Amino acid sequence: MAAILRYLGWALFGLPVAWVLFVYFPGLLARIQPNTPPGFVRIENGWVYALGGLLVVMGLIVLYAWLATLLANRRTQRKRSFWPLVGQGLTHQFMFLVLVFAYYPVLQILAASFDPRNTLYRILPPASDSLLVRARVIPDFSQLSLENYAKLFDGFILYPYQAFLLVVAALCLLLVLVLAAYRRLIGDNDSDSRWGRLQGRSLTAFALLGFTLVIFLSPAQFTGQGTEAKFVLWVRNTLFVSGITGILAVLLTATAGYAFARFNFPGRYPMLLVFIFIQMFPGFLGLVATYILISNLGLLNTFTGLVLAYSGGIISFGTWVYKGFLESISKSLEEAALIDGASKWQVFTKILMPLSAPMFVFIFLLQFVGTYSEFIVANLFLTGVDSWTVGMGLRNFTTGQFSTRWGLFAAASVLGSLPILLTFYGFQRYFVSGYTAGSVKE
Repeated sequence: MAAILRYLGWALFGLPVAWVLFVYFPGLLARIQPNTPPGFVRIENGWVYALGGLLVVMGLIVLYAWLATLLANRRTQRKRSFWPLVGQGLTHQFMFLVLVFAYYPVLQILAASFDPRNTLYRILPPASDSLLVRARVIPDFSQLSLENYAKLFDGFILYPYQAFLLVVAALCLLLVLVLAAYRRLIGDNDSDSRWGRLQGRSLTAFALLGFTLVIFLSPAQFTGQGTEAKFVLWVRNTLFVSGITGILAVLLTATAGYAFARFNFPGRYPMLLVFIFIQMFPGFLGLVATYILISNLGLLNTFTGLVLAYSGGIISFGTWVYKGFLESISKSLEEAALIDGASKWQVFTKILMPLSAPMFVFIFLLQFVGTYSEFIVANLFLTGVDSWTVGMGLRNFTTGQFSTRWGLFAAASVLGSLPILLTFYGFQRYFVSGYTAGSVKE
């Protein structure tokens, strides 16, 4: 009886929904005659096909859940409902649709980067027998080319020692990827294991070699005629500024956080409150004051001025985070070292700093990622193509309503995002541990 009532309830709920989907909406849409904008492909009753396909998939999920539950009940001699399995299937279907909509812009950017004709952004639809290609849902894979990527490296001269460092860095990165795959295969999640230590050292070597390449690249190596030929120089400028800013942020927050966590001095509590209040205001409110200060120091259009402007933003947040991390470490370690004759400086450098290595990496990466894609401050302080960062260079490709070079913009976006992707992949565990560090005190 209960099952009959449940099915009757589902029927009473489904009939109004079916009437709305298959009777009311088709009649409403039939009375509406929208004008098809230029560049769009209109399919009569296209929404019916899309909705019908979605309902077919949902029906298959229900059928699969019913059959799987029926077979399981016969095998175990138990009577269980198939609706929980239906709920799981519909949840996975919804998650799959969310992932498709989330990653679809990435597919379009990748397609545009391999399309020198910019057909994805023309007013008229591309000529093709495929409906999905004409509707620009998927790119025309028969017209792919590396022309946009080649323009970004036009006239770039790589010295022999730089080529050697690049090959060694690529081998280190390859070793990191192989070790990561091998550790996942054998279930090794311990970072202190032999393979974990080797992976960490390979990643460190890759980072050091990459930073060395960044340091020794010079504008004289870029001899291309167009501004897009300076793309590698823009990446170099961005990595240099972001790296120096991250190192300076670690130095400032380490000393300030240690002072607030371990020393009592007049004004300590009010200064902590000031740090909290500073985080309440967006950074662009201080752009005018920062610009005047950097201008008076004679540091406009210099990386030094840009680094100083960036470094002030992380002090308040980084100090609070590192202070909380130090307060989670027992003071008995420091007291034992002081009894043995160590100074405060030795306690900080030889005991607390090694223990704080994950937190320092987190602060560095937080500042590095934040400044890598920043545009407003860089555009305010830097002038000249040779001084641009990646954000300023990308904006150069989109100037003009009808002269936007979408292919070059997409190719530069793909290559420019690789350092951030590698950073997140290599140091993702530090992001998680850094956000939770200091949340529990002893």
